[in-house]
Amino acid sequence: MQRLRLLSYNIQAGIQSRHYGDYVTHGWKHLLPHPQRQENLARIAPLLHGFDVVGLQEVDAGSLRSGFVDQIQYLAQTAQFPFWFRQVNRNLGRLAQHSNGLLSRLRPARVIEHKLPGGIPGRGAVVAEFPTTDGGTLAVCIVHLALGWRARRRQIDYLMGLAEREPYLVMMGDFNCDCSSRSLQSMVVGHDLRGLDCELKTFPSWRPRRNLDHILLSRPLEILEARVIDYPLSDHLPLSMVIGLPNGVELVR
Repeated sequence: MQRLRLLSYNIQAGIQSRHYGDYVTHGWKHLLPHPQRQENLARIAPLLHGFDVVGLQEVDAGSLRSGFVDQIQYLAQTAQFPFWFRQVNRNLGRLAQHSNGLLSRLRPARVIEHKLPGGIPGRGAVVAEFPTTDGGTLAVCIVHLALGWRARRRQIDYLMGLAEREPYLVMMGDFNCDCSSRSLQSMVVGHDLRGLDCELKTFPSWRPRRNLDHILLSRPLEILEARVIDYPLSDHLPLSMVIGLPNGVELVR
């Protein structure tokens, strides 16, 4: 059985949070550069190095607040990932480049961007397709869903359409909802997905109480290990998973 090491991490654009008050006192860091941001990225990179595919949320693709550093490219190069992709979902020009990021040690056959529905534009999903030896595709979808439940419900409905088309599917990211979400439960049950674990709490990083981050798999894939990593350099903790492909199926390298 071929194994794949996955990581999903909302890095809050390199901003470290230690309590809820930081959202107020450190709010300026979402607009302006500061030295600690790059220090945090340098500390995040060694963690990412141990994985095969990484999905990042709340990454800046190069603007004033990040010191015009493309954080996806920086982390890919520092953690030695040969393949990477940025999806800019909310482009505020020189002020901010809100993005999802994909880092991979495997070459995807193609990468597809999806703009998710919602009242306020700026949420997206990016799907990387990796060919398999049985002529199929392993699709890895990285998402960051809306805070509001109405928009999030529409976005989950959209993701259900993606799930219907992919026999081997990984869907990971910041869903901004936990196990109590009826929309999320409906998608998991309706498409026979694995991985919805209420014990894997990732938010807030300083006292995790909610499982807002998820790695979900279609049924042919197996979960071999899943855990939250105690690495509080954001307001979320990273979520890792080791998965196994079906016997006799491998990724084309």
